[in-house]
Amino acid sequence: MTQLAQIKEGSPRWMKDVADSVTRAYALGTGRSRPAPDFLIIGCKRGGTTSLFNYLLMHPGVLGLFPQIRGRKSTDYFFKEHARGEEWYRSHFHTENYRKLAALRLGYRPVSGEASPYYQWDPRVAPLAREINSGIKAIALLRDPVERAWSHYQERVHNGVEPLDFDAALEAEEIRLEGELEEMAANPGYYSVAHDFYSYRSRGVYLPQIQNWHRSFPQDQLLVLRSEDLYRDVQGTFNTVCEFLGIPPRELPDTHAFNSITRSKMPPEAREALTEYYAPHNAALASYLGRGPLW
Repeated sequence: MTQLAQIKEGSPRWMKDVADSVTRAYALGTGRSRPAPDFLIIGCKRGGTTSLFNYLLMHPGVLGLFPQIRGRKSTDYFFKEHARGEEWYRSHFHTENYRKLAALRLGYRPVSGEASPYYQWDPRVAPLAREINSGIKAIALLRDPVERAWSHYQERVHNGVEPLDFDAALEAEEIRLEGELEEMAANPGYYSVAHDFYSYRSRGVYLPQIQNWHRSFPQDQLLVLRSEDLYRDVQGTFNTVCEFLGIPPRELPDTHAFNSITRSKMPPEAREALTEYYAPHNAALASYLGRGPLW
């Protein structure tokens, strides 16, 4: 944490609000001098997106959002804030002059980015991201969809927005999501809470999501990783990501997981049903990616 950030951390709330207001006004006023991000971590939900973004922030060649606020990893621009315009979006990243000065110190140009697990799931995001920067790179983390669905459900319960038990929530999913994709397609500014919050089963069908990104992004601009590989070998996966982003590898000072939640056991009947449901989808995904069995 910088000295300025430490001062702000210990300041009264009203002083923080004033400082945030001044900083945001400055950022907006210099939006045209701020390049779009170099990378997006696009998902999946409960798949290690927060952890990977925090690991990247430990690298001196990676710039987070401007200003950097603890715990913030996304602008939500492509699904909630798109009406604010491109300059508003660019205002959340560092200026070109700042990057040039950093490059002199580092010996290479730093990269900037953000992370949102909804970017992979919302079918409108990929073409919008491509439009704002044709060279942008995207990183997708894919977790065993059975475990992902359960973790997603537990998070919603923990947040107080899911009153149903897991079996009932899975049964209600089709009704909850009915008409949401159609409304999203018809209204670019529409954010669907149901599509984000309650897509426990459908969000684990990854192949259409990856194909959607490939329609806008060439193969060499989309890195698809397994979340389990990140959990098993944080440093090795981090090195793979660094190579993909064109920055030198660096040993991580901390490899603990971020945004983890206490887990209880999934009902065995639900596990069995989900395993059966996902089997053909997982096989199709593995075939598409040219890999062996993923889960």
